[in-house]
Amino acid sequence: MKKIKIIDGPNLNLLGKREPEIYGSETLKDIQALVKSHIINRKYEFEASFFQSNSEGEIVDCIQNSNQSSNGIIINAAGFSHTSVAVLDALLAIQIPKIEVHLSNLFKREDFRHHSFISKGVNGVICGFGSNSYLLAVDGINKLI
Repeated sequence: MKKIKIIDGPNLNLLGKREPEIYGSETLKDIQALVKSHIINRKYEFEASFFQSNSEGEIVDCIQNSNQSSNGIIINAAGFSHTSVAVLDALLAIQIPKIEVHLSNLFKREDFRHHSFISKGVNGVICGFGSNSYLLAVDGINKLI
């Protein structure tokens, strides 16, 4: 069976508590359950595994390891999207399909959030649809793998 890795970056472990007016009331576990259910309901021929870290190095390691263990990546690098050349380099170094997601619309937020370093290393970007951003990314990764 094919596998996708969903990688979540810093502070996403606080979803549901952190700035619910921006990120909503769903927790990361809620989003993971939605993703699993979406994969089953769409009868996609892959399964998802999830990884969250507040550490840039752990995210880089996860991306690198995913090249061997996964058929595609969905990544919400959160704040690292706007700061991390290391995460970009890891994404560029692997050959599997990759989609960047964000819960909020980055272009309606602070100016520094309007640029994502990691966008150059992915096949596509989805932002602004809340937890549905992940579901749209699952649909997209299905087409790519």
